Amino acid sequence: MTSTATRPGGPGAPVTEQPPAPAPVGSPEATRTGFAGLIELPVAAARGLMRSVRTSPGRLTVIGSALVLLTLLTGLVGTVMVQGKQSTLSDLTEHREPLTAASQEVYRSLSDADATAASAFLVTGTEPQDLRNRYDVDIARAGAALAKAASDAEGVADAAAKVDVISRNLPVYTGKIETARTNNRLGFPVGASYLREASNLMRTTILPAAADLYRIDTARLVAEQDDARGFPWFTMALLVVLLAALIATQVYLTRRTNRLLNIGLVVGTCAMVIALLWGSVALIVQSVLVGGGRDDGSHPVDVLVQARSGAVQARADELLTLVARGDGAGYEQDYKYLSPVVGSLLKQAKDVMTGDAAKQIDVALAAVNDWQTAHKDVRAKDNGGDYATAVKQAMDASQVNGPAASFAKLDDALVKAINIGRQNFLDETSSGGRALTLLAPGVAVLSVVAAAGVTIGIRDRLREYR
Repeated sequence: MTSTATRPGGPGAPVTEQPPAPAPVGSPEATRTGFAGLIELPVAAARGLMRSVRTSPGRLTVIGSALVLLTLLTGLVGTVMVQGKQSTLSDLTEHREPLTAASQEVYRSLSDADATAASAFLVTGTEPQDLRNRYDVDIARAGAALAKAASDAEGVADAAAKVDVISRNLPVYTGKIETARTNNRLGFPVGASYLREASNLMRTTILPAAADLYRIDTARLVAEQDDARGFPWFTMALLVVLLAALIATQVYLTRRTNRLLNIGLVVGTCAMVIALLWGSVALIVQSVLVGGGRDDGSHPVDVLVQARSGAVQARADELLTLVARGDGAGYEQDYKYLSPVVGSLLKQAKDVMTGDAAKQIDVALAAVNDWQTAHKDVRAKDNGGDYATAVKQAMDASQVNGPAASFAKLDDALVKAINIGRQNFLDETSSGGRALTLLAPGVAVLSVVAAAGVTIGIRDRLREYR
């Protein structure tokens, strides 16, 4: 007898498909679903990559992809670096240097205003209109320069604080000067007291803040110069690594295929060599030019600015000593300190400047010597009781080698030398920017050419395995 197997439910019962038995816990099938499957994906991808790398086509694909990514990364980093340097150089000439000059103008104008106000008190009778006009112009220039310097002080707490000190105290100073003038016109001796009080405010509060503001702006200028001169070691190291990888790949392919050259990789290597040579030469030239702008421009200008500020303050000391009429020992002591400092600064600037600037410094040095000699004569007459003659000599600009004429000659020579130095800075720094012309787009284009060469070179080798 033959037995027949029947489905559960008897003959004719509908066939029901049984669900598969669950996979044992820990088996590969159990880990391919759900959250565990997501965790498994990177592992599976890594395993697949390792299996691919064991084959020649797989290795070539990985090498080619890595080279293309490294080439594009190098091009991106190089382009951004060059654009950053160009932006820094533009900021130096168009923004930072003019702001530094503005902060210097604040100090100079306020010092000159103080000296001019003192001059007016030495004139008998009505204040001369030219002195009044000069004082008003100085205050106006200081206000305009302060507004310009303040436009860039918001992000720097120290600079903003100095601007605030000047802004709050300058109206107080001008108010005291007006009070002094009013009393002087009325013949009240208290006018001289108001003048000394105003001058003391200028010297102890306003001018120190202006000097600090100038130093802050000068430090920011120097920092940007250093940044512009800095050599991009990271970018160059990345480029060298890329070149080494390209050469190593060509050596590898030569050994594997017995073909001497891979045209695509040769093109890519040549493109990167051009980028390296072009970038190195351009950056070195740019650094030298920016350094020249500092050595022949901003540095000696800073020294000359200090000399000019000291000279203006010394002139105010000379006049305030006379205004004090026997009570100006402190002003005279300040003059004796500043006068040799001015001469020393001028000699320091002459050591680093040439051409017309050096000639102007020679004129300034001669004027300092004449001024010191004339000042001694003024002090001798004042100390000897001949006050009227001392005042006349100190104020008379028609005396060729007198204090007024010597100071005017000194100030004029300093202005010319400073302008020459500033122009040197602008010329050299601008030339440094021109040295980088087309370098940024050039690096970008060369990196794209190199990436395309690598892609074509590797693709041609991969086709041989099909």
